Amino acid sequence: MALDSARRPEALDLPGLRVHPLRGREKGRYAVDASGNWRLTFGWDGEDAIDLYLEDYH
Repeated sequence: MALDSARRPEALDLPGLRVHPLRGREKGRYAVDASGNWRLTFGWDGEDAIDLYLEDYH
């Protein structure tokens, strides 16, 4: 399922993606594993993903 067709973050929880809410100062945002040290982070507003970032978190 594509990020733009999901209506809530839980709809993205497919095998291998490891969708998870972030904690601490990133609370309210989510992360999806991309490849190696890379992950996609995003916020959620109603039925839309917002503020997408591709991050090297190491």
